[in-house]
Amino acid sequence: MQIIHDTSTLCPEPCVATIGFFDGVHAGHRYLIRQVQEAASARGLRSAVVTFPVHPRKVMDIHYTPGLLTTFDEKTELLAGLEIDYCLTLHFTTDVADMSAQEFMARVLKERFGVKCLLIGYDHRFGHNRSEGFDDYVRYGQALGIEVLCAKAFSEPLASEANVTVSSSVIRELLLKGDVVTAARALESPYLLVGTVVDGYQVGRTIGYPTANIHVNNPDKLIPGNGVYAVWVQMDGQTYMGMLSIGVRPTFGENLNRTIEVNILHFQGDVYGKEIRLIFVQRTRSEKKYDSLDALVAQLHKDAEETESILRADNSLK
Repeated sequence: MQIIHDTSTLCPEPCVATIGFFDGVHAGHRYLIRQVQEAASARGLRSAVVTFPVHPRKVMDIHYTPGLLTTFDEKTELLAGLEIDYCLTLHFTTDVADMSAQEFMARVLKERFGVKCLLIGYDHRFGHNRSEGFDDYVRYGQALGIEVLCAKAFSEPLASEANVTVSSSVIRELLLKGDVVTAARALESPYLLVGTVVDGYQVGRTIGYPTANIHVNNPDKLIPGNGVYAVWVQMDGQTYMGMLSIGVRPTFGENLNRTIEVNILHFQGDVYGKEIRLIFVQRTRSEKKYDSLDALVAQLHKDAEETESILRADNSLK
């Protein structure tokens, strides 16, 4: 997949494209992208997605925190795995926001990105104030030489919630509840956090469970709900089993900062300053305050055993 930035070069080949932020590149996005690829193959054109490096709402409101399912790099990595020919990145600006749908189709889609066919959902809207709809896009496309197709809606429900279909907002809700299993099913891949090991409180090593304190690299990335998780830990090209804790460590006091700490099972070594990828497999329990350190240590023994059992049975990385 070739990434084309709107500020650099023109797309070298005419294409069939769709537009969206594609946060998570989840099952619904993948269904849409397969339709793009089918339409491109039928027309002898290249396939493409038009997307944004930064969430459009964040550009308009610097205080907005999107709770990203994927960073831009993670998103493009997932898109590349779907064998899309081009990722056409558009830097959303106030000038872009002020464009009418007709201007956007002419100046961006046709002139900049060489879109010959646009595939969008019937209820998808773009352009200033999103005041125009699908029939308008069809009419503008006819004048511009852009074929506009209506995408089939993705309607497969989540297995655990029969009346709920996949969307980025639903996946965020699942993660905030700690349901990383259902979230992974909707994403069609495990949820991922990437961070750097920083100085922590170093309490874990005093009770036999040393942890790496993780600072998530992208502050807009969504952090799953508090609790203990079985995770895969990737570091220096190696993969390890990990017992991850997200929370405020209530056993050690009140009003403590929220932390992300991972105990890497069967590992000894200095990890300070290293970049770590945390791949979520399952939440094992919620966060709890224990009456004593002995009670906490006893629970950690059980957590470690359960974590190892879950990960030995997991095949998400195979």
